[in-house]
Amino acid sequence: QVTVAESGGGPVQAGGSLNLSCALSGNRYSTYSMGWFRQGPGKERVGIAALGTGEGTAYADSVKGRFTIPKDKNTLYLQMTRLRPEDSALYYCAAQGGPLGALPKLKPSSYSIWGQGTQVTVSS
Repeated sequence: QVTVAESGGGPVQAGGSLNLSCALSGNRYSTYSMGWFRQGPGKERVGIAALGTGEGTAYADSVKGRFTIPKDKNTLYLQMTRLRPEDSALYYCAAQGGPLGALPKLKPSSYSIWGQGTQVTVSS
């Protein structure tokens, strides 16, 4: 069974940095698209950063220039800088197996493998 598991959430002050990790295990395909999503209280889950199986990444406007998603083997990271109180949310990682060359996707419906989420709370 293919799974992803997030780690690294916690409290942080506004202006600070925090790094999240997403470990993919039980791989059945050789290539997976992966992405980071977040869901605030009473809000929909939205994509914030994604990595396809080809070149390139995608970022939501709300995090562009502040967040990056480096990848090392089967772990996708979310490096967050200059955090704001509005970044507070439950952060999820997701993955989807597929062919090489797939574009990065920010839509939650593009992914079938989800983690349990990790809470990030940014205080002002």
